[in-house]
Amino acid sequence: MENQEHVVRLSADEIERKLAAGEDQTDWKRIDRLTEHELEASIDVQEEGAFDWFRVEIGLPPFKQQLTIRFDLDVIEFFKAQGAGYQTRMNKVLRHYVEAHKKNR
Repeated sequence: MENQEHVVRLSADEIERKLAAGEDQTDWKRIDRLTEHELEASIDVQEEGAFDWFRVEIGLPPFKQQLTIRFDLDVIEFFKAQGAGYQTRMNKVLRHYVEAHKKNR
């Protein structure tokens, strides 16, 4: 389930404000009436993919610090060509690099 370009991250305060403003568009009454079997059957595994419990992260995301950095133009163009969220993808690549090198120590 790598389609994170449609993921919206909100703070707890932002969520509370949206709920208070009636911006919750989920029909919870309809959801509550579904049986467990109906709920499972309603998930489009082809579109969503099977849930990967090994990728679940618990807790708050790590603190991020703004930084001015220079990359080669071709590197920037490569990530930008993949669409919105290119900075997040660049961070993921660096994160995997860091994790791989931590394991090798």
